Amino acid sequence: MRPLTARSAVLSTLLGAHPPRLPARSLVRVGELFGIAEGTIRVALSRMVAAGDLTQVKGDYQLTRRLRDRQTRQDQSRSPSTIPWSGDWEIAVVTAARRSAPERTAFRAAMTELRLGELREGTWLRPANLVRERPALVAEQCTFLTGRPDSPGLAATLWDLDGWAAHARDLEEALAESTDLASTFILAAAVLRHFLADPLLPPELLPDDWPGDRLRARYEDFDKHFVATLREHIGV
Repeated sequence: MRPLTARSAVLSTLLGAHPPRLPARSLVRVGELFGIAEGTIRVALSRMVAAGDLTQVKGDYQLTRRLRDRQTRQDQSRSPSTIPWSGDWEIAVVTAARRSAPERTAFRAAMTELRLGELREGTWLRPANLVRERPALVAEQCTFLTGRPDSPGLAATLWDLDGWAAHARDLEEALAESTDLASTFILAAAVLRHFLADPLLPPELLPDDWPGDRLRARYEDFDKHFVATLREHIGV
């Protein structure tokens, strides 16, 4: 697990807050929960503003647009918008003529965020069971088709399903065994990062005993407890 730093405590707290904005005194109180000194929290806040992670708004600290977008993806990964799967797949074929290296990097990141898997260079696909908007960056570079690939094991080719499931079970077990708030908080942040890597496949394509729903339920139990503890401690 990553150690709980002042930056980690501030960032994880704001990513879990709706809206993602709190006064400095509340973030200092968050630090107190984990034994982090006030001065250390305030230095972290200044550095995060300088780094473009936070902005100051009327004395409060707020996530910048980049991190608010991350919060949106994080929320969607906790409670994804899905539809019953008809058997169709989204197929994206890159049709843009020329792209710079930064454009290609941004494109790959966008496709990953859309949870598309790359079959080969310029061809991405996934089951058509998710509801989400495609950013302009993707729409401008791709042509989207709908099809039904004749390949029963295609999902396991595009994503490491066994690897994701194994790590999810490890996190589930660690959360169940964690007894102190700091360790559980760090584990919960790791769970959220793992959710972002979940391909969110329809049940028909998942291996037996897929741990995704169980891990989400355990995380929600932690989140309710932590939010209640936090509100009581900082008085909101």
